[in-house]
Order: sequence, then C-alpha cells, then structure tokens
Amino acid sequence: MSLSVVQGFTKSLAMTVLSEIGDKTFIAAAILAMRHPRRLVLTGCLSALIVMTILSAVVGWAAPNLMSRKLTHHVATALFFGFGLWSLWDGFHQEGDAGELAEVEKQLDADFKGATSTTKEHKDDDEKKKKTRPFLTQFFSPILLKAFSITFFGEWGDKSQLATIGLAADENPFGVVLGGILGQTLCTTAAVLGGKSLASQISEKVVALFGGALFIIFGIQSLLSPVN
Repeated sequence: MSLSVVQGFTKSLAMTVLSEIGDKTFIAAAILAMRHPRRLVLTGCLSALIVMTILSAVVGWAAPNLMSRKLTHHVATALFFGFGLWSLWDGFHQEGDAGELAEVEKQLDADFKGATSTTKEHKDDDEKKKKTRPFLTQFFSPILLKAFSITFFGEWGDKSQLATIGLAADENPFGVVLGGILGQTLCTTAAVLGGKSLASQISEKVVALFGGALFIIFGIQSLLSPVN
C-alpha cells in the first residue's frame, strides 16, 4: 500500500471519527436502535454514510480535473482551517451536551407518532405480505429506508461531508474512502449498540475541541506541503 493511500486513510479515519461521534446522525442512530431492530437501523444508517462518503470522495477527486491542482490545494487548505475554527468556536460556546440529544429525540418522536397512525390501518395487510415475500419485505423495510433517509439527508451539506470533499481533493481518494468507511462503521456500530445511554455520555464540547484541533493540524500540514 502506497504512502499516499496510508496518509489519506489515517487522515480520513481520524477526521470521520471526531466529526461523526456525538453528532445528530449518531444520536439519531442510537435512538432509532432503541425502538427498532438494530440490524435494520445499522444497515440503513451505515449504507447512507457509505454512499455519502463515496459521493464526497468522487467530488473531491474530480475537483483537480476541473480546476488547477494548485487552486484545489489552496481551497482544501482553507477548508481545513475554516472547519477547524468553526469546530473550536462550537466547542468553546457549547452550553450543554443534552440540547442536541433532546432536539433529535423530539424530532424522531414527532415522526414516530405521525407514522404510527398510518401503520395501524395497514397492519393486517402488511402481515400477509410478510408471509408471502419475507426477504423483500425485510430488505426494503420501512425502518431501513427511514434510517437511510434520516442519515443521508442529515449528512448532506454537513461539515463532515464538505471536509471529506476537501480531503479527497488533497489526498489519495481511495485512502480517504477506506478511512471514511471504517470511521463511519465504528461510529455507527457504537451508536446502535450503545444506544441513548452512550450518546448522552459523550461530551459534544470535548469532541468539537478535539475535532477543531485536528482540522487546524491538517490545515497547517497542507499549508506546508508542496503542491504536486
């Protein structure tokens, strides 16, 4: 494995773990896993994150082909510094760790209550369908699709997605994808298995500060490295 792949892998892994652990999609996965089968929640959430990681890396990989390598390098450097300062600001101004957990839980409760009334009306029909085509019913489960959609649209335009694009533009995109997928797998599995209790114990302030420091380090390294 080449040095560029290893470097892209390690940067992506560290960035993904510090960006994803304790964020809204992490909390949503933890709460969903308490209410629905864990394997469906894990499959839905993880599939969305893997798709998002690959899409972001492809955009980052294509960027140097659309503009000069030097300009892409400078944009990626600016993104690292920008996200670092953003994360540090969030960390220093974080009032409490329970706010985001309560907000996500409230949103999921509203969605759950709205879906319950509709589900009851079609419960008998759904049971008959499950008996005739169990595999398809499980594969296209409403729970899996819900977990996928909540995670995918929750990550769209998020800081971690933009950072992945910048990282893939400046590092080996294959290594970025591998590191991102491993990081997403670790975080999502921890959320699903740990549940709400784990999510409530994670300090958003500490994660934001460490994540901000990591982005600043990436920015300094990118600033000092020569453009290939």
